[in-house]
Amino acid sequence: MRPADGKMARIGVLGLGNWGSALALVWCKDGHNVLGWTVEQEVYESMMTVHENKKYLPGYQIQELDCTMEISDVTESCEILVLALPSSVILEVVDMLIPSLRPSHLLVDLAKGLAPAEEGGSGMISDAIERRLDDAGMSNQVVVMTGPTIAPEVARGVITNALVACHDIGVAERVAERLSTDSLILTPAEDPVGAELWGAYKNCVALACGLVDGVKDTIGGDNLKAALVLSGYSEGIELLEKMGADPKTAFGPAGIGDLYVTATSPRSRNRTLGEKLGSGKSLEESLEEMHMVAEGVRATRMFLDRAEGMGQPTPFLSTLGDLLDGSIQVEDAVRKMVGSYEVK
Repeated sequence: MRPADGKMARIGVLGLGNWGSALALVWCKDGHNVLGWTVEQEVYESMMTVHENKKYLPGYQIQELDCTMEISDVTESCEILVLALPSSVILEVVDMLIPSLRPSHLLVDLAKGLAPAEEGGSGMISDAIERRLDDAGMSNQVVVMTGPTIAPEVARGVITNALVACHDIGVAERVAERLSTDSLILTPAEDPVGAELWGAYKNCVALACGLVDGVKDTIGGDNLKAALVLSGYSEGIELLEKMGADPKTAFGPAGIGDLYVTATSPRSRNRTLGEKLGSGKSLEESLEEMHMVAEGVRATRMFLDRAEGMGQPTPFLSTLGDLLDGSIQVEDAVRKMVGSYEVK
């Protein structure tokens, strides 16, 4: 969907993993001017020589995409800065951006995770970004973008609905109008806290659901996966509301929409990690086999830490944490997580 004045946006995509590359592709196809930034020499050379991210998004050429390894190139030429980065590194990149930010720059946070505990505040990545900006005397708007977005499907042009959330609903509406395409439908909302919390939490549920695929030859099956979704989703509704999420967000793209696709898609990183664990591999072995980041392990531990600080019981997450720590077997963990569901 192009803006009424017909002007294309100048978009900088910081981080060319599969999600950043997929967004760069759809926005280039829509006629926007897109510049991608990466710290990986392998990715940079692949994009510059064959116009394809062979490491993270093979099979899709992005002829119109320019690339750089200099972050100042992005701030000099772009107006919208899309932070397509894992939660573990996004704040470090923001620190790199701040010296060259202009007041007109708008930041779009795609990280589906929580900020480290030492960041304080609400625990949200977007809140940590805003506090860094405030400390630097800046007031740039920060928008959270999240939802059921399997990157290769977005790249293929599958119709996808995602949420763009901001404390200022007017900003969210303008971003949604500017960056929506025929296949990428962005819905504006004003609950960035809830959007970000659900974006992180659903990875925990997906990790648990992947266990079912790992034990498919014994106790695994669709009934069991549905039971785990129910237990995890129910616990999330209660926990995330107490952490500041608007209850309505649980029933939109950032909540049940993202949870459904991440828990069931064969392309989901967190479901895939859970499947490896369910098949008997250790956490270290499973992580070693994955070249893309699965946020569910870090998110599980961080949610458990926050819940403990609040005095909030989380039997589903606690059992998942025990499994990740190696103190419970897969079948016993699955049974405990299913049994944690209560009708309230």
